[in-house]
Amino acid sequence: MLLTPEQEQIGKDNFHEAVGITRRDFVKTAAAAGTGLGALYFGYEKLQGEPVRTAFIGCGDEANVLITEHPSDYMKIVAIADPRPANLDRTFKGSHPEVRIGLNKKLGIATASQIKTYPDHLELLKAKDELGLEAVVIAVPLSQHAPIAMACLEAGLHVLTEKLMAHNITQCKEMIRKAEQKGLFLAVGHQRHYSVLYENANELIKLGLLGDLKFLRAQWHRNNSFPGRDSWRNWDRTAEARQDKEHLLGLEKSGRLKELGYDSAQQLVDWRLYNKTGGGLMAELGSHQMDACSIFLGKKHPLAVQGFGGKNFYGVKGVGPEENWNDDRDIDDHIYVTLEFPGRHYETDQNDLSIVTYSSINTNRWEPYGETVFGSRGTLVMKTESDALLYKEASATSGGGVEQRLWVINSAGEGGGPVLDSYNTTAPSAGAGAAKAGMGEKISRGYREEMEHFCYCIRTGKNELRCPGKVAMADAIMALTANMAMKLKKRIVFKEEWFDPASDAVPETDEQVLT
Repeated sequence: MLLTPEQEQIGKDNFHEAVGITRRDFVKTAAAAGTGLGALYFGYEKLQGEPVRTAFIGCGDEANVLITEHPSDYMKIVAIADPRPANLDRTFKGSHPEVRIGLNKKLGIATASQIKTYPDHLELLKAKDELGLEAVVIAVPLSQHAPIAMACLEAGLHVLTEKLMAHNITQCKEMIRKAEQKGLFLAVGHQRHYSVLYENANELIKLGLLGDLKFLRAQWHRNNSFPGRDSWRNWDRTAEARQDKEHLLGLEKSGRLKELGYDSAQQLVDWRLYNKTGGGLMAELGSHQMDACSIFLGKKHPLAVQGFGGKNFYGVKGVGPEENWNDDRDIDDHIYVTLEFPGRHYETDQNDLSIVTYSSINTNRWEPYGETVFGSRGTLVMKTESDALLYKEASATSGGGVEQRLWVINSAGEGGGPVLDSYNTTAPSAGAGAAKAGMGEKISRGYREEMEHFCYCIRTGKNELRCPGKVAMADAIMALTANMAMKLKKRIVFKEEWFDPASDAVPETDEQVLT
């Protein structure tokens, strides 16, 4: 949705206006506090006692974002592990001035120098007692989420693993059962559960300000049609990959990479391009959007999914640069998915559906990534996890649209709940300013908050995680079943037993799905 700067600013002001009115006391408290917004919004407290002694397994881009955001007053990093020397090196030195600053800058060189390094999780786990290790953060290729998580849980360690939860749903259920058996916390890094922006947006939806939600549109488009553009292909292209090449080929020859779950050095470096190690666009990107849509729809389980996925650019001779013609990736480069969710009145009328569409393509990134919620009374645009824009639908008696400012009033009609109204003014109210301040000068994407709460739950023993295994498994079921629907070219109906960790039923072995 492309808007003029003025229309976009009105949308932001409208969102803050609605939040400022509906959550007035809450946002005033948050604005007055200034810091520690996660604790205020998500109900945890400053950690009592020593920070949780934690190791990071996997030190790629995502791990270094987490390390930059890690809350040192809740979490003490005592070790890192990665088979790639370049990854270990840049984890200390940093690779971006803001989002991946490195441990030396984050903690100071003296403190960072005390952090131990290991070539892989197997060596790390041998030293867990010496390290006094309590928890791990796993940020490795998708195919290894479950094997490493299971090994860490078996070793008595709490686990926060990156999304997608696992490479298949059987693994998800095994992880949940192992954590329960061991009495350990298992959290999954779908960070929107800890975003104050999404939390406030969802409160507006729950109040009914948008009316009935019949359609949610999500996308994460990229343009990799220029030579060397694809950030998922690094073998022989990036300085780090060339630096690691000889070392990784040595691990491949010795058989150590096989022990770690990879067929080749190139497969480890370019793991997102292969179905054996990754989950394609739906798992790596779409799972974020499916998670957000699920939150907005009350975390209801979907009813059915269908879609199209194809390798429509890479490998198509004569399309794009010649270097793409013989590209060996086996993931789809364009996907289009439709999911059916139960609407608010589905239990009494099965025609009441909410539809979610998702697309991810590799040849055009005209629109920013995010989600748009189309309600019967208003439209909410979530833009790049950093902004929310709210607009009212015009009615027979009042205005609306992208150039109309909003107000929230209490309805005198049936139900008497809050509703959107429109008004003409050139500036937002003081309440809108308070709401903006109450979400922080710079909107947090939730990384710090998810780690803070993970450590808080470990120290207090409170089982209050916002994205535990069962919630994350539902996201994995949506993403991986969508992949199956695209591959099999069929509409797949979800079964409730798939979402039950106690049941062995899973989509990947379901006869009705496979036939």
